[in-house]
Amino acid sequence: LRKTVKHPLCVKHPPSLKYARCFLSELIRKHEAVHTEPLDELYEALAEVLMAEEPTQSHRSYLLPSGDSVTLSESTAIVSHGTTGLVTWDAALYLAEWAIENPAAFAHRIVLELGSGAGLTGLAICKTCCPSTYIFSDCHTCVLEQLRGNILLNGLSLEPDTTDPARHPGLNTYNSESPRVMVAHLDWDVVTAPELAAFQPDVIIAADVLYCPETV
Repeated sequence: LRKTVKHPLCVKHPPSLKYARCFLSELIRKHEAVHTEPLDELYEALAEVLMAEEPTQSHRSYLLPSGDSVTLSESTAIVSHGTTGLVTWDAALYLAEWAIENPAAFAHRIVLELGSGAGLTGLAICKTCCPSTYIFSDCHTCVLEQLRGNILLNGLSLEPDTTDPARHPGLNTYNSESPRVMVAHLDWDVVTAPELAAFQPDVIIAADVLYCPETV
């Protein structure tokens, strides 16, 4: 319990009740299957989540190899407010893992992420790969609002939203302690190549997005 649903990080930022309920039920089942009497604390923890009302938002926390962590506030529904961008998808997790294993691809560089969603990939890169500037982007209003909150939740400073990076001097300035972090509203129905080029990205990444060659 102390390493999972009662971990200090989970106590501070609770995971979804559905997850906690399933996890505790399975843990109790495994104890009973080997004729080991589960501790009363297990039943008490399960009773707590069974009696609680499921909120519309919950948290997911990821422990990084560095010992740091990334915590995200997410919707408890896969589709919410007409978008699927309010939850973390596996592709973001896999891209974050690859980035952590290949920090040199991002170190001291300007990184533009397309379709940042809840922000897992970008936050992991900001905390472990030392980019000079990281630009999160998405198009849905609710996704952008949640994304900004997750950036602040993880202790990063957030510069004003931008659709014109030229208005933000010092894009190439590198701070060894923390990268410059921005959120951009990028709508693929209207964004232009010059607008993208204005960000001066050294690296462009995307996880779980659709690529339509005929529109490029």
